[in-house]
Amino acid sequence: MTYEQLLTALRQKARTEQRDGYEFIVKPIPDSEEGWGELDPRVLQVHQETAARMQGQTFPPVPEDPVEFAQMMRKMMGWENRDVTGGAVKTECREIEGSETKIPVRIYTPPVEGKRPAVVFFHGGGFIGGSLKTVENPCKCLAYHAGAVVVSVDYRLAPEHPYPAGLTDCFDAVRWVHDHADELGVDPEQIAVAGDSAGGNLSTVCALMDRDKQTNLIQYQVLIYPTVNMAGAEVEGYKWSLDNYEIRNHREYIERALGFMGSGERKGPQLHDLYLQGRAEVTDPYMSPLLADLHGMPDTLIITGEFDFLRFENEAYARKLARSGVNTTVIQYNGVDHAFMDKIGQYPQAEDCMTEIAKGVRRRFGR
Repeated sequence: MTYEQLLTALRQKARTEQRDGYEFIVKPIPDSEEGWGELDPRVLQVHQETAARMQGQTFPPVPEDPVEFAQMMRKMMGWENRDVTGGAVKTECREIEGSETKIPVRIYTPPVEGKRPAVVFFHGGGFIGGSLKTVENPCKCLAYHAGAVVVSVDYRLAPEHPYPAGLTDCFDAVRWVHDHADELGVDPEQIAVAGDSAGGNLSTVCALMDRDKQTNLIQYQVLIYPTVNMAGAEVEGYKWSLDNYEIRNHREYIERALGFMGSGERKGPQLHDLYLQGRAEVTDPYMSPLLADLHGMPDTLIITGEFDFLRFENEAYARKLARSGVNTTVIQYNGVDHAFMDKIGQYPQAEDCMTEIAKGVRRRFGR
């Protein structure tokens, strides 16, 4: 199949069901007979190439210094990807005034006239890494298909800037978009937040803050494989286990990725320790929103992968949101693992993910 045929197959083969009060959409592997239980061929290729590069290599010891550890991890993050919009989206780099510091942002404006929705986007990276560059092409794709202005936020990172510095920057950015709606050409009543992984956490915590402060800024949240249970609490039917994943093929690669990220046996400092540094408990709802009261949260779209180590806490979050009266949809992409969005232009699931988010934004705001 060509790349375009794979995109078409993802749309045509999607299955929808009602599950625990929310809409659950499964996107099978587009060119697999079974469509589940194994890695997508493009994901498998990346795993195989990575394993081949690492074979026989010796690695330096993990730094004990938190800043050195973060710097090492940052070098490993991100993925080269491409603009799938054909250059149709305008990009502007700016610094905005936050309550504590200036915040760099990139603003992506689609070729659409009139007042548009706004999506404030927070990149992933475990609260210690990630960059605007990695998510630039996904943000362009979202802006183009949603007809929305996307504001990507370069919030402060731990450990140099521990909690709540990054979160403060993110909420400040939402306020700034609302206050500068006319300048941006957006409707101040049509603001969404979105983010991947740690950025998904920051998105939904911003929505919690918006509800708690009664500022009523955020009308829609899109959470791309978000971390919502940093405490690892066994609540809402959630308990992480490798046995929860149904694996038919490629077990070696799948178990290696899931075991490394899901078991808590990673070497080096724990990400939540680098982020919190004693300034809050890991059970704080603004750290582990799965433990929060979720009544009054905005309509929600959650994106996850069949072999994402956060998949089951994402499903638990969807259940709790739905039970709290929140209109919730989950889209699961089979055959992919964590951070698949970074590979837009290589994985068809990444582009389809952004177009599905765009559809959600259009639907929520009647576009």
